[in-house]
Amino acid sequence: MTILTSNGWNLDADAAPWCHFGLDVPFMNHIGLESISLQGDCCHTRLRLQRVLVNSRGDIHGGALMSALDFSLGVVARAHDPVNVGAATIDMNTHFYEPAAADVDVFAICKRRGKRIAFCEGEVKDAQGNVLAAARAVFKLVPRAP
Repeated sequence: MTILTSNGWNLDADAAPWCHFGLDVPFMNHIGLESISLQGDCCHTRLRLQRVLVNSRGDIHGGALMSALDFSLGVVARAHDPVNVGAATIDMNTHFYEPAAADVDVFAICKRRGKRIAFCEGEVKDAQGNVLAAARAVFKLVPRAP
């Protein structure tokens, strides 16, 4: 089965190892992000420590953590209508508190949503519940192409 995306790429849907809350997101598959749950305006994803994602110290690279946060925050931005609405990141800021030296969980929540803009917050936590990073983002809500 081939899917034509909005940017014209042809994707082989059968090649995608998993789906992320109803979407095929090849980059999230590439970094190994696992979609755990989406309940109301709250999302939970997991990023496992893998050699290809680490920095020179052996911790998960900040860019990988930011990608996982951006995706998770975008999910809750459009959680009210995930089939018909997409989310484009307008602004995102991230604060890193501790290194991510093992698997991490990402928790995101939509704090406020209007017709065209959503404000979201999220945290990266280790297995003990320590907050390793936090982010806030603003998303433009856009209609999905039919």
